[in-house]
Amino acid sequence: MAALEYTVDGGIGTILLNRPHRKNAFTFEMIELWAEALQSARTDDAVRAVVVTGAGDAFCSGIDLDDFAAEATGPLAVKSLLADRIHRVAHAVEDLDKPLIAAVNGIAVGAGMDMALMCDVRLLSESARMSEGYIRIGLVPGDGGCYYLPRIVGMGKALELMWTGEFVDAAEALRLGLANHVYASADFPAAWRKFAERLAGQPPLALRMIKRAAYQSARTDVHTALDLISSHMAVVHSTQDAAEAMAAFREHRTPVFEGR
Repeated sequence: MAALEYTVDGGIGTILLNRPHRKNAFTFEMIELWAEALQSARTDDAVRAVVVTGAGDAFCSGIDLDDFAAEATGPLAVKSLLADRIHRVAHAVEDLDKPLIAAVNGIAVGAGMDMALMCDVRLLSESARMSEGYIRIGLVPGDGGCYYLPRIVGMGKALELMWTGEFVDAAEALRLGLANHVYASADFPAAWRKFAERLAGQPPLALRMIKRAAYQSARTDVHTALDLISSHMAVVHSTQDAAEAMAAFREHRTPVFEGR
């Protein structure tokens, strides 16, 4: 059984971290497969949304420290391990203009929490617990926590969470905006699947344009953002999917989108 499995079904690409005996701590081999799955999803028209989740009772406990220690032989080696290997997932995420959902089914610690933070949406099981955790072993957030967390919860709270390494439960994550939704543990697989199916059923070009515009707008001024969205609107308005959506709305039926 593979330590990371990628499957596509019903418009949803699912990345399953599959090392439950190690709380889904990832290895360098898994990182390669993870980045490749995201790159495949980006260009696969059959994929309209992507979900990352974990097997067993954990989402991801971060990097496998044994795997890391075996190759972290000095400062340059450590930097290379991060920049050239572990960060491949973050770069692949940055290039993905389709919805990316973290279905956090249990603990997400250190780089495991960072991997959830870099997703567009976080759905949590009520048993989920999240911690930046690096400080507990004398390290700094190595997989984007210092970038993503302040943008989600604000600088003050982000620094508190990174400085203390304290755990945040699902209810607190929802209050802070770390989680979009929290579901009962028994219902969680069906709940995240239903959410992903809802996104996969939307007009795919409009979905992707919304994601692009939202992230691009966060990094630019209002005039540039409005100019950009006017171009996006002109393109999307001309698509067959837009015509189908309007026809279905008028005819009170479920639309069928083809991504064109």
